[in-house]
Amino acid sequence: MLLAIDVGNTQIKVAVFEQNTLLNKEIIGFSNWEIAVKNTLRNFPKINNCVVASVGKLQKEDFLNLSSTLKVHFISFESKFPFQNLYRYPKTLGTDRMLLAAGAVFQFQKKNRLVIDAGTCITYDYIDENDNYLGGAISPGITLRYQSLHNYTDKLPLLTIEIPEELIGNSTNQSLHSGVINGVTLEIEGFINAYSYQNDNFIIILTGGDSEFLAKRLKNTIFANPNFLLESLNQTFQYNHND
Repeated sequence: MLLAIDVGNTQIKVAVFEQNTLLNKEIIGFSNWEIAVKNTLRNFPKINNCVVASVGKLQKEDFLNLSSTLKVHFISFESKFPFQNLYRYPKTLGTDRMLLAAGAVFQFQKKNRLVIDAGTCITYDYIDENDNYLGGAISPGITLRYQSLHNYTDKLPLLTIEIPEELIGNSTNQSLHSGVINGVTLEIEGFINAYSYQNDNFIIILTGGDSEFLAKRLKNTIFANPNFLLESLNQTFQYNHND
């Protein structure tokens, strides 16, 4: 049994896997993460391995206290991945993006794949049908756009995610909602259309904290899975340790 921990920029996702079956998933904060992880270990005493991927403020040394009870493994640039990394500076590619690319190869073989991760940032990662990772794009996520509009202006309010009533906002709040939500939706649709135009045999994978919200608003046919990174983390662990 495997404990998979994904440390993001704003939250931590903890999952328990039995082979490829997801048994449990929790989203926890940074302030109480150790207590939450130890509770999971008590609830699932058969866990004997832990795999960690971090792009957030928790690093390898933060997990040393867990190593007395189970084997802790870390996914990094040095791990084995099922694709050829053709990024110009491969060592600068985030672990989360490498895992998403790995999951796309594991789950959708012999296809051109675009993985869109809608979280704190929106990342776009493209892996061709020959399993070459070519790169992608990074832009601000939904919450980050709301925060930026508030933090870098004098009078715009800080709003939370809400579907705009109309395309044309008839108030400051509705204008903000239209700008953020329609802006993100049109951006994603634009990227999908551009990639689709250049490639056939193509699949779009949407994941991340805002994926379910966005999936309902996108016109393109997509495979939406909010657990895609955790599943990829589990599969990458097996790929590295099941020889």
